[in-house]
Amino acid sequence: MQTIVATLKIKPGMEKEFEAIAAELAAAVRKNEPGNKLYALHRSEDPQKYVFVERYDDEAAIEAHRASDHYKTLGRKMGPCMEGRPEILRLTEV
Repeated sequence: MQTIVATLKIKPGMEKEFEAIAAELAAAVRKNEPGNKLYALHRSEDPQKYVFVERYDDEAAIEAHRASDHYKTLGRKMGPCMEGRPEILRLTEV
């Protein structure tokens, strides 16, 4: 099992727009990606910091996620909401 923890910093005033796009993306992932086991967005104590927690069966499922139309389309829509690139932590369950 593979886990990805992606931390994103969102521009002030863009939180609601980001959350709406993220909700749309999460719904598409759950509906269309059988190799995905968890795709959940969390807001941290810092109102501009969000964390996606994602779990996948294997590396192939991660690659399928990155290649999906919904990931590409909605990821581009998130871009203007973000301050910089996300911080990505990849974990392998032992």
